[in-house]
Amino acid sequence: MAEDPSVGPSKGKLKGSKGNAGKTWRSVSQFILIFLVLIAVTALVLWLVYNPHKPKFSLVNAAVFDLNTTSPPFISTTLQFTIVARNPNDRVSVYYDRLNAFVSYKSQMITPQMILPPLHQYKDSTVSFSPVLGGVAVPVSLEVANGIVMDMEGYGLVQLRLVLQGRVKWKVGPIKTSYYDLYVACDMLLGLKKGIVGQVPLLGISHDRDQDHHGCHVDV
Repeated sequence: MAEDPSVGPSKGKLKGSKGNAGKTWRSVSQFILIFLVLIAVTALVLWLVYNPHKPKFSLVNAAVFDLNTTSPPFISTTLQFTIVARNPNDRVSVYYDRLNAFVSYKSQMITPQMILPPLHQYKDSTVSFSPVLGGVAVPVSLEVANGIVMDMEGYGLVQLRLVLQGRVKWKVGPIKTSYYDLYVACDMLLGLKKGIVGQVPLLGISHDRDQDHHGCHVDV
């Protein structure tokens, strides 16, 4: 008696037990995505070896080559500062990007922003750089123009702020963090009188609990 061909060997054993249950559910979803990428690369290498310290900045030198006011009012100035950046981390290097610098007086910019090159700072290292800022007349308020003239002619002291802005990230071995915003403010009191050019004394640098011993506040 002829066999019923529809019976067949269990329809290919249910098509190989449905592809061996989706190849065991794709090897348990590739072992739960390689155990959640090794627990996010061991919590980003234990948050880059116990949480890295933010860099420290110091202002060590200042020179003034030009500082004049003109109508309507404008300020024309050329200033140079020597800044020291220190990476206090023993195991972590630091990358700086999109850096720019400018000088302000009474919260108003008196130099245009200057773009600085990217910087890679090795672990536990110190670098210095001396940007020259200004060179272009900047429009300011009458209060700022009169204030600078009065400070120079009346007191021989001018309080300025050097500002650095950009991005920073940290690196341990092959692991890098994403970029974080960086803001550095160095408040200074310059001994400066009208007509004097060249290096000028840093007579006072303001201090608060968020600043390092050379007066630069660092916010990341």
